[in-house]
This record gives sequence, C-alpha cells and structure tokens, in this order.
Amino acid sequence: MARARRGQGELEGQVLGALREADGPVTAAWVQERLGGDLAYTTVVTILTRLLAKDVVARERHGRSFLWTPTADVARLAALRMRRLLDLERDREAVLASFVNALPPGDEEVLRALLEAAEPGRVNTRNTSPTDHGGTED
Repeated sequence: MARARRGQGELEGQVLGALREADGPVTAAWVQERLGGDLAYTTVVTILTRLLAKDVVARERHGRSFLWTPTADVARLAALRMRRLLDLERDREAVLASFVNALPPGDEEVLRALLEAAEPGRVNTRNTSPTDHGGTED
C-alpha cells in the first residue's frame, strides 16, 4: 500500500522537529535518516532551505555541505504559516473574527490572556483597521 503524501507544512514541522531533537548542528542526511529515509535527500534539502528563508533554521558551511540548526520551535513555524494565510486575505477583520468565534472556550481564554500580557504597543485590541497588521514583518 502506498504511503499518503505529506503536505509541505507537515514536512516542515517534521524536519524542524528532527532538528530540535539533535544534540547540535546536523547534516541534511542526518535529518533524512531521522525521518525514516523515505524522503529523497533533495526533498529534505528543499525543506531545510525553505525553513532557512522563514528564519526558523540556520546553516553553516561544513566542508562541501551544510550543518543545520533550529532557531525556532514548531509553534513559531505554525504561527508563521497562520500569518501568511492571514496575509493572503482581503478582509483580515472578518477572518480574525471567524477564527476567534470558532475557538473553544479554553483557547479563547488563553488568547485573551496572551493579548493582555503582550508588550504595550505590540497588540492594540481597540481601534485597529483591517489593514493594520498589528506587528512587525517576519
């Protein structure tokens, strides 16, 4: 039976998770082996390069190859994906409202606490326009 294809986001999360389990900088071949070896080496390098562009991994030259190190966790990667999806929408306020309305009560409470604890000026819960991104660029 053929293995189901993994989505890009799932692969990125798995690669980043493997890097975070490493004791230090590792090669793409190490990551490939850690993920079970069913991914092509070039696929692993492509995912690592995409993660580098998203600033969630770093690399350093080691001979003819690179050593890779995580600079963020899987939660940051998920937040970046959510942000990019939000940036594609015209009516940010409607998307955010729909998101908040769909949250279970426990998550809604966590979100409220995070907004209240955010550094002053970083999050403005009043008088924001749909074009106000409420923060800095990635």
